[in-house]
Amino acid sequence: MQIKYIRGLWGMELPTLAANLAMIKDGGFDGVEMGVPANRAQREELCHLLDKLGLALIVQQWTEGASPAEHLDSFARQYRLGVEFKPLLINSHTGKDYFTTAENLMILHHAQALEQELGVPVLHEIHRGRATFSTTATMALLDAMPDLKLTADFSHWCCVHESFLQDQAQRVRRAIECSYHIHARVGYEEGPQITDPRAPEWQAAVEIHLQWWQQIVAHHQKLGTQILTIGPEFGPPNYMITQPYTRQPVTNLWEINCYMKDLLKQRLIV
Repeated sequence: MQIKYIRGLWGMELPTLAANLAMIKDGGFDGVEMGVPANRAQREELCHLLDKLGLALIVQQWTEGASPAEHLDSFARQYRLGVEFKPLLINSHTGKDYFTTAENLMILHHAQALEQELGVPVLHEIHRGRATFSTTATMALLDAMPDLKLTADFSHWCCVHESFLQDQAQRVRRAIECSYHIHARVGYEEGPQITDPRAPEWQAAVEIHLQWWQQIVAHHQKLGTQILTIGPEFGPPNYMITQPYTRQPVTNLWEINCYMKDLLKQRLIV
């Protein structure tokens, strides 16, 4: 099995798309995760740059609207646009935490139908504020749709449940077995992002997340998966803590995402 390391465009600060994608390529990443531009000329530029640099693409999308029906329509519009790029997969922030299980399932069933129609895998990211915001909400979705595919970002659940989920091992295991992409950010009991994964005070949190990610890798080895994607996803302020008054980030975002990529290459057993 091959692991492809993906860098999200989130937090990239160079002035042009070309410069950001070149930095991602030069940083040793295999691809980029980003939203598809609405502008046709920008989409053509993206296609050209991906081909020129030899970068894979994961399309990120976010359902929007005031009602479940609007979120459903938003998903469909973005998904149809995203599949034009023939990405590795589409990663979706889907639904809302305040929708009922039935309302979120309506969106998810429609997403599944579109996937079957157009053929590009769609994953639904574990994320605060979304249908998958908690372990209990996600288990209810999996009860109704056992083949639902997830993007594993357990940092959100650490924050929501104010724990490292040690009392929810069975639920975490179930999510692991449904995870097909990893967002490798490290959370803790009071937030979705530790300050710096290199710091000694956070090594216990890093090790817990590494164990989860290794279990996902092992599961896909058993499945015979050919390619598994992982995106180090430490984010900019306000995910990253800043110094009071000056608002200066406490560490360098690019450096810690590159560090996570290199750490995962060293530690994950494939």
